[in-house]
Amino acid sequence: MMQAMIFAAGLGTRLKPLTDTMPKAMVRVGGEPLLWHVLMKLKRAGVQLVVVNVHHFARQIVDYLSENDNFGMDIRVSDETDCLLDTGGGLRKAAPLFRRDMPILIHNVDIMSNVDLRALAASAAGHDALLLVSRRVTKRYLLFDEATRLAGWTNIATGEVRSPNPQFDPAKCRRYAFSGIHVVQPSLLDMMKGWPDRFGIIDFYLDVCARADIHGLPQGSLRLLDVGKLDTLEQAERFVTTV
Repeated sequence: MMQAMIFAAGLGTRLKPLTDTMPKAMVRVGGEPLLWHVLMKLKRAGVQLVVVNVHHFARQIVDYLSENDNFGMDIRVSDETDCLLDTGGGLRKAAPLFRRDMPILIHNVDIMSNVDLRALAASAAGHDALLLVSRRVTKRYLLFDEATRLAGWTNIATGEVRSPNPQFDPAKCRRYAFSGIHVVQPSLLDMMKGWPDRFGIIDFYLDVCARADIHGLPQGSLRLLDVGKLDTLEQAERFVTTV
């Protein structure tokens, strides 16, 4: 058995005006909501327990799942209607809904890819967290040491660099783009105690990477599409027919 979380609570501001009347998770690609595409990918990988967090037009997501009998899966809703908690805070709030004896596969609702999720989950054994990464061109990169252990982060547009190591040298690191797909052990969530209600999961990873085993998994064959903007919807229509 596998368990997963879908981050679906975002406001979807880059998809306006569509998200003026619906949550990003319900924006359709190939005739089906983005949420459906992720759920079906998880189901094919053997995931049975899924937590979906909701905020923006939350009722639409809850009703959609109910109307479809949760697609034969154990789907639990983490309600952030009162306050959007970002990815880190959202994961921490959802923690009681998960089993403690297996890793949590985390997937952004607006990401489409050709990744083998079952193989990714298997690769996470022995790590506190495993982040799927690639050499995709972006402005923000995660930085890894020679053993592909997370060491820092950089924004190449601004020159900003972050790391818990005061002697950190980004020039000695490997630079990869994060996919929005990762696997985390439930025990790592215990280290979130003391964090504010709202925080990003990458901020958390960067803070604890010096004392937790957080690794990257580069995948050169990764095909990935972030369906976060209106101009990517047409690409997404083509993408779903080829993966």
